[in-house]
Amino acid sequence: MNHTHTVVLVEGTSDESAIKALAERRGRNLAAEGISLVAMGGATNIGTYIGKFGPPGRNLRLAGLYDAGEEGAFRRGFERAGLGSNLNRNDLEALGFFACVADLEDELIRALGTAAVERVVDAQGELRSFRTLQKQPTWRGRSTHDQLRRFMGSGGGRKIRYSGPFVAALELDRVPRPLDGLLAHL
Repeated sequence: MNHTHTVVLVEGTSDESAIKALAERRGRNLAAEGISLVAMGGATNIGTYIGKFGPPGRNLRLAGLYDAGEEGAFRRGFERAGLGSNLNRNDLEALGFFACVADLEDELIRALGTAAVERVVDAQGELRSFRTLQKQPTWRGRSTHDQLRRFMGSGGGRKIRYSGPFVAALELDRVPRPLDGLLAHL
């Protein structure tokens, strides 16, 4: 991080992988631009990372993605660091932080559509596993979207393994708003 001037804070490594994959598809080399991606290991760590990289610490420019359900943790982290008070989602976007409706996987599934996601799952050799989940009593009758979200959250490292292939399958004019906004901000 020697020549780093911007740190992108994300909740986990699947978010980090998706951002890298989209930047590459758009012909950007974030590291060469002085932008480092940091997976925080969960939203509740935001205050620690703002302290380390933001004004209280190295005073680097910050940006990132977060899940809408974790917005309170992000607001509190910024407020404790003296970066605003009574922050709303627009304020967080002005600071370079963009909310994913449920999570990044939800955003990618909606942007791709369930048929395209199933093609990616098939290409990864896991369509049979997905079909098994669909037949389980708990998931039978639920929307394919919800089933796919559950499938991504089950199985060790599935979110991480799929973030790159999902971004690769995206039409570049259908990039989810939070990802698009983040890259435009950087």
